[in-house]
This record gives sequence, structure tokens and C-alpha cells, in this order.
Amino acid sequence: MKRRRFSISNVLSTGISLWLTICVLAVPSSLRAQTKSPLLGGASGIVKNGTGALLEGMMVQLVSHKTAIRTTVFSDQNGRFEFPKLAAGWYTLRIPRPLEFRTYQKDSVWVEGSPQIEEIVLERIHPGEFLPPTPEIMAQLSDSEWLFNLPGTGYEKKLFSNACGSGCHTWHQSLRDRFDEKGWALMTNRMMTYATRLLIEPRTSRNPNDTEAGFGLSSEEQNALLKFLQRVRGPNSEFQPMKAFPRPKGAANRVIITEYELPRFDVRPHDVVGDKDGNIWYTSNRNPIIGKLDPRTGVVKEYKVPITVGKHTGQHWLDIGKDGKIVFTETWSNNLGVLDPRSGEISKIPGMGGNKGLAPDGFIWGTCGGAICKFDPKTAKPVEKYPLKRATGTYGNEVSADGRYFAGGDPWQRDFDGVVWMDLQTKEIYEVETHSQGGDPSRGGIDPEGNAWIGGRGGTLSMFDRKTHQLREFTPPTPYLTFYEAKPDKNGEVWAGAQRGARMVRFNPKTDRWIEYQFPEPISLNWRTWVDNSSTPVSAWYGEHNGYIVHIQPLE
Repeated sequence: MKRRRFSISNVLSTGISLWLTICVLAVPSSLRAQTKSPLLGGASGIVKNGTGALLEGMMVQLVSHKTAIRTTVFSDQNGRFEFPKLAAGWYTLRIPRPLEFRTYQKDSVWVEGSPQIEEIVLERIHPGEFLPPTPEIMAQLSDSEWLFNLPGTGYEKKLFSNACGSGCHTWHQSLRDRFDEKGWALMTNRMMTYATRLLIEPRTSRNPNDTEAGFGLSSEEQNALLKFLQRVRGPNSEFQPMKAFPRPKGAANRVIITEYELPRFDVRPHDVVGDKDGNIWYTSNRNPIIGKLDPRTGVVKEYKVPITVGKHTGQHWLDIGKDGKIVFTETWSNNLGVLDPRSGEISKIPGMGGNKGLAPDGFIWGTCGGAICKFDPKTAKPVEKYPLKRATGTYGNEVSADGRYFAGGDPWQRDFDGVVWMDLQTKEIYEVETHSQGGDPSRGGIDPEGNAWIGGRGGTLSMFDRKTHQLREFTPPTPYLTFYEAKPDKNGEVWAGAQRGARMVRFNPKTDRWIEYQFPEPISLNWRTWVDNSSTPVSAWYGEHNGYIVHIQPLE
């Protein structure tokens, strides 16, 4: 055996290594977590106010002149911000949603490498806690902030949130107008009793025993909602000074948000999903277009979907099969479609619309005729049926990554407000109601342990526990948020777009920790989150219904 030579240099080397190890371990974990992320390394700077105070939680944005891609980062407790390394070129530097501060924007800033940006000094436009309801300030507030500031009882505001929680436009799009009693009566009747999005025909109930329309509101509740709107937004009503929600702190600031404008004015993204090459695919809910975004360049390629004569165009659900083919459904044409990215060819099979779940074996799962159904992807016909006892069907339909479990929720069924879960191996089925009787669970996903997570219009995340067969509900810290979906990641954390809060929530059920990533725009009409489990850390994507794709990249 070769003997190791003893020398003073070995002793010193070992001692220094041990000393460095002890020093590193002695540093608090909170400080060690602040080491530079590999996602950073670009332009950096400081944000302060006119008196020199450093500002935390300020959004700082660079907009590329070449691609129009918008990249937003946040200032930390020391007022410091840092961008990822961006392509060299000219950018617009701006502060999105400055609220109490004056608009700050520099139209032409050259960015290359890791430049130090000149200090950003923001001047206040109003000294008080409450902001004047000017058009400039109110345009920066989220729907949740609008509703929070309106006069009214908690009961009235919850009625409004429940009735208008899953619409396709912002609340302030309606609330900035004023109507008399007759006007609001016509408006609420149209919005609550006609089919969503198009409003071209009266709504038909999913439940044959349900004779009342209005998004699940009784006649008494609809009348209370009407009186509320007449009072707070009548012809003589005026907005009072508004209070914005607090800016983000801590982990909520350690994020990069990238927004990609889509090339069409009328594109309304619904579902998004990423392929193995890093492209993001999306369906368009209002026209016959399926798009593919290359995030590296911002270039979008569109595929025109053949039109079904006599039906409005537009797609809904989207997923990618193991063969790389894009599988989707059409909203109004009730078709199942398949797009081959290699040839660009699109085939459609009639008889399947709405949200579905794609299993690893290629079969599609959903509900039909009061049963959980397994569909043949070549014919769109059910090949297996498993009857339900309480629910008449599900709106959201999910299959776990391993193909073992199925889950779904339905936000519009009056006599069942809950989650349906099935073990596809043992054929066990559970139908469990929410405790709140207003969670309205809709779409979601299944975590690595087989638990179902469903986001609901009532503002909660519902979890069906695979082991106890019980349903738990979780409510975020910010009031008046609504959810359409929720998506667990590989670590068991749950991501959900807060449709009315201009933010994406990230919830850790093991620690009860909520992180809310705020968006540069005061909107977040998110119909589907796609979680990229291959990135480090895990990141999330969604299609903003107002015409762009959003990437949320946490730094921890």
C-alpha cells in the first residue's frame, strides 16, 4: 500500500478546508439562501424614493426593442434588483404599476453583459395611505383590490365574486361604468343567464332538476347582488380613495417574470403545455389557431385549425402525447383534435369537447352520462364506464403522471360541490363535498402521492387526500382571489393562477407556506398552469387570456 506523505502543506490545506466548512455552516441558512442564482447575472441597480429610502418589492422591467419580450424583476429589502443575462440590445426601462409614485420610464437603454443601471429615484404623487381614484391609479389595481375597496358587506362582495368569478374579462371593465336600476338588471340578467364568453344563447343547466340559472345563485341572492351593484355603481356613485394591497416581500420578490406578446390581437389563450424541445404550445379560445412559442426567440408559429361549419371556432383543453402529437378539444364544435407538429396536419373527430385527462397509454379520461369514462382517442367513443352516485359529471378531468389516478371537479353543479376521485387500478371511486359549500372546485392536477388538487371559483384550493379519503380546503392570505385551476409540481407544492388577484400563488401544504408572485399587469385570467418540472428551480407557465404567455421563474 502506498503511504501518504506527511507534510506541513497537507496539514494547512486540511485545516483551511475545515475552517471554511465551519464558517459556511455558521452562516444562517437565510443568508446562505441569498447566494446568487445562476438565473441572474445581468443588469442591476437600486430603487429608492425621493428622500433616499430604499424601496422593497418594486417591479423593474426591461422591454426588448427587438422582440417585445418583457422581463420583470423585483427589488429586495435593500432596494437592489438584478436581471438575468439578456441578449445585447436596446430596451425600454420602466416601473410597472408604480401606484403611489410617478410614472418612471426610459425609452432607450443599452443593455449588454452585466451593466449597472443608474439609480432609479421615484417621486411620490400622494403622501397618504389611500390613493386618489384617478384613472391612472385605478388602471393599476387588480380586480381583488377593486372589490376590496368598494363599499358593501362581506356577503354582498362574496355574491359578486361567486357570480363573476370565472368570466372572461376584468371586474373593473364593468365596475368603471355606472348604470341605473334598469341598466344593471339587464346587465346581470345577460351575464348570469346566458352562456359564457359569447353570450349568444341562454345557458342550459347541466342538472335537469336545476331550473334556476345565475351561476348557482338563488333568486334571493341574485336580487341582493343587483341591489349591491345599483348602490355602489349607480348613476350618482363616486369612487372613494383606494388602498392598494401591500407590495411583495421576501421570497415573493425572488422571481423573474417574463411575458411574451402573441402576434394576434384576437388570440385568447386557454391551455398551455411545454414539449420536450422547450417550446410552449397554446390553444386559442376564440379563433381557429393553435400556436407554438419558442421562448428563446419569442417567435410564434401558428397552425390553422379547420373550421366546423355552423359552429363558433376556438379550442379548449390541450396536452401532448408520448408520440409528440398535440391533442386538443374544441369548445363549441365539440371535437377532439390531433396536430402532428412534424407535418402540420390536423385531424378532428366529432363528439368530444371540454376538459379531458390524457393517460400515459394514450387513452383519454373524462365523464359522460353520469359516469367516469375512458375514451378511445381514435374514435372519441367511451370504451369503459364507471357510474357515479352523487355527481352528474365533472368539469375538470385529470389523470396522474403514472396513469394510476383520476380526479375532477365541477363548479356549476348545484347539488354537489366537491371533488370526484378514482383509483384506476382498483376501480374505487370517492365523491367528496367541500366544507365551505362554495369552493366550486373546477380544474387541477394530482400530486406525486396521488392526492388531487383542484382550484375553485370560491377562492380555495381543495385537496382530496388519497389515504384518508377526506377533503381539505386551503385559503390564500389575499382576499377576493378566485381560482379556475391548480397544478401540483414534482415536489408536492401547488401552483394556481389567482384570476382576480394579478398573481400566481405557490402553496406548500407541508409547511402551510404561501408565496404570491405578483404580476406586472393588473390581470391574471389564467385557465391553465403548466409546471415545468425539468427546470431548476421548478417554474410555471400560463396563457394570459388577454393575449400573451407568462413564465414565472422563482429563484428559490
